[in-house]
Amino acid sequence: MKWLRWLGRIALVLVAIVVLGAICVGAVWWWLHPSITRTVGISYAERKGHQLTFDVLRPAHPNGCGVLVLISGKWQSNRSSIQDVIVAPLLRRGYTVCAVMHGSQPEFTVMEIIDDLRYAIRFIRHHAAEYGIDPNRLGIVGGSSGGHLSLILAARSDAGDPAAADPVARESSAVQAVAVFYPPTDLLNLGESTENPGDGGPPKSFVRAFGPDATDLEKWKKIGHDVSPIYFVTPSLPPVLIIHGDADTLVPLDQSERFIAKAKEIARPTELIVRSGKGHGWPTMIWDVRLFADWFDRWL
Repeated sequence: MKWLRWLGRIALVLVAIVVLGAICVGAVWWWLHPSITRTVGISYAERKGHQLTFDVLRPAHPNGCGVLVLISGKWQSNRSSIQDVIVAPLLRRGYTVCAVMHGSQPEFTVMEIIDDLRYAIRFIRHHAAEYGIDPNRLGIVGGSSGGHLSLILAARSDAGDPAAADPVARESSAVQAVAVFYPPTDLLNLGESTENPGDGGPPKSFVRAFGPDATDLEKWKKIGHDVSPIYFVTPSLPPVLIIHGDADTLVPLDQSERFIAKAKEIARPTELIVRSGKGHGWPTMIWDVRLFADWFDRWL
């Protein structure tokens, strides 16, 4: 009967749609879960009784470059935040990822965190051959506080101390390229941020993160200056890519715009990509990580 034939055709179409959908879902899942070799919990330092560690995620076909991904939000860090899918675009491109954790505020001050992460860069560079990466081709990635830490580490690097007894301390803390999401860059001028206390002081939800002296506005001026990347833009700044939403009220776009403008004044290679209508994070950020990979392809 004619109507039965039509039902049969409709059923075939529905089956084809379901099968096609399953194939697409499977393909996306496969792409987001590349084959890797993982080394977990490598200790790079100890502070206040805490072992500070990183994981190495090595892709099946490494390209010889390393990318430090700072596991940081609100200047806090924990292992549960390491998600392979987030760095899948980097792994697919052949980058060996070092997922670096740090001590969390308020137990650790931001200044201590910066010092520890600077040592992490030296440690990874010193052991680069063990991870199959070139010590002179290191990138760094982070978002929000991780973006801030990435920039201050890149802007305030040093060549190491050749006379140090510790061989790790002799290594450079420099990175060769930076790619970050919505970083605070000027903690002395928070602008329209919801964290602006209105008196020039530290971000109001994070006062304890900067130590007891942060409550003294005169002392804060030096503390805030010394941890703000915008005050350390020099000709040695490595190439920087920032992606930032223009609806971000926690870290306003102005933080990135002013940093990029200052870098461009001295002709440093930088780029700012603005996501219209996006706030402090958005669901499709994982696809933007592909742009990070493009950036590292260019500069590493």
